[in-house]
Amino acid sequence: MAPEDTRTTTRTTSRTAAPLAVRGSAAHGTGEQAGASPRAWTVRLLVVGIVLSALNLRPAITSLGALLEEVRDGLGMSGSVAGLLTSVPPLCFAVFGVMAPRLARRFGAGAVVCAGMAAIATGLLVRPYTGSTAGFLAASALALMGIAVSNVLMPVIVKHWFPDRVGSMTGLYSMALALGTALAAAVTVPLTDALGGNWQSGLSLWAALAVAAVLPWLPFVRGRATGPGAGDGAGERGAGDGAAVPGDGAALPGDAGGVADGAEGEADGADSVLSGAGSVRDGASGGTRAGAAPGSARGAVPPLRITRSRTAWALAVFFGLQATAAYITMGWMAQIFRDAGVPAGTAGLLLAVTMVMGVPLAFVIPRLATRLPHQGPIVLALGVCGLAGYAGLYLAPAAGAWAWAVLLGIANCAFPLALTMVGMRARTGPGVAQLSAFAQSTGYLISIPGPLLVGVLYQHSGGWGLPIALMSALMIPQMVVGFLAGRNRTVEDEAGR
Repeated sequence: MAPEDTRTTTRTTSRTAAPLAVRGSAAHGTGEQAGASPRAWTVRLLVVGIVLSALNLRPAITSLGALLEEVRDGLGMSGSVAGLLTSVPPLCFAVFGVMAPRLARRFGAGAVVCAGMAAIATGLLVRPYTGSTAGFLAASALALMGIAVSNVLMPVIVKHWFPDRVGSMTGLYSMALALGTALAAAVTVPLTDALGGNWQSGLSLWAALAVAAVLPWLPFVRGRATGPGAGDGAGERGAGDGAAVPGDGAALPGDAGGVADGAEGEADGADSVLSGAGSVRDGASGGTRAGAAPGSARGAVPPLRITRSRTAWALAVFFGLQATAAYITMGWMAQIFRDAGVPAGTAGLLLAVTMVMGVPLAFVIPRLATRLPHQGPIVLALGVCGLAGYAGLYLAPAAGAWAWAVLLGIANCAFPLALTMVGMRARTGPGVAQLSAFAQSTGYLISIPGPLLVGVLYQHSGGWGLPIALMSALMIPQMVVGFLAGRNRTVEDEAGR
């Protein structure tokens, strides 16, 4: 197989639309020569934008988790309201993430991500100084809205502009996301102490990182037709490029990048769908809009009846339960350690350890999963780690704190496993698009009550026994549905057409 860079060079002209900042020259038939000089700096700037954006997709959550006690005291929040606050992220992801494709179609993906980073910066800067719980929630929702639309569009941008490096760019993006998550958890308390112990300053300083992420996207704000989702990439690819060989999108055993690249042939239509269409149904017809010749195999594929697939439902519930565990961990774990007598700075570091486990395991677990016909054993192994971590939090939260942080960090890596299984449980790119939309939207809705319920139980029981029991209880169905979702079958076989 040719090296990744070689494949990129040979296929750039036919598979990649003109860079967002220089689309005008390339779109007029001037070919690769017209875009050659600015292409290098445009791509470099795009990589910087992707990395900086990924760094900003979780600090709004984990920085708050590290200072939750100070925020509650400062705003007079009850445990139930704090639970509501920790439930806001999945709610915003479910509600605002749906808007991202429509916004990208109208304004361009680059412009929407730029606006998303600006929303994050504004929300993070304003929320500590609102002076009320309602204002804090509203400003948090603004920041999370920016995170939600960027969450959806980042993978689309990676797929569109780096079609031959999906694996490596997704790895870079995932690593930056995990790094930002861990960094905010680790340094928020020390930075707050360095700023005189003022929690408002400690939270608002993360707005600076979001402002930095706005800058690389500014050249890509060129109105509606500026990249994936604008509805123009289809025309530039042309009919011949739009048509894929049937079966080209089949996910075969291999590494994680291989799964993503394996689905790429038929996913070109799905790319424009994910970034430009407003509904899952468009996922099957995106191939036609992407320039496929009339009557091509991909353009004629009807949508799956996704709700008829047991595997799709199992994946959706698995995604929702692992998201529930993740947001409970990000929102409450530092507080559990602090209530056990662990200093605030150390509790933040423990949360950072949990989050940073996702950096190496996000590479290892998908590669292992794609080499197995059944991913159930991995699901069970991660679940056992989670149960052991919860047992440790209940029995000896302070004495074995570092061990519990590592175990829960391993358990939280059910997220990259869930994304990998989405790619493996559908044979075609449009099928992956439909399954991903269904599993994630349904899953985020399922995850909303969990963090809120933990807050209610914590307030009314006066301790962490019942909340930890709830977390442990939720891990059991997560293991069951994850095992079912890991079976070697596809939604096309189950859902029918």
